[in-house]
Amino acid sequence: MGRAWVYILECADDTYYTGSTNNLILRLAEHEAGEGGRYTSGRLPVTLVYLCEFATEHDAFLRERQIKGWSRRKKEALIRNDFDAPVGFSKTRSSSMDDGFLPRLANHPEPVEG
Repeated sequence: MGRAWVYILECADDTYYTGSTNNLILRLAEHEAGEGGRYTSGRLPVTLVYLCEFATEHDAFLRERQIKGWSRRKKEALIRNDFDAPVGFSKTRSSSMDDGFLPRLANHPEPVEG
């Protein structure tokens, strides 16, 4: 058990990649070297645009899966730290703010801008 992170990368083709890791520096270096996975390796360079720390890898993984299900607009609101915007940005109306957007972010650091 230990620290873990969820991160969002902006790719050269203006898409977002969301991942989680327990070794942030290594994982970012892998992405930058084209060894971070098929998705990012074909979309270099990538820029870190969001970072959030968690106490456990499991918590980070759960948040990663949640964010991956979000619309682009909702991810951009998260990156901007705009907590009011996501209400209307959910893929389904029923999941709007009930997905834990505000409570999970309240105790985490500001997003990192690239």
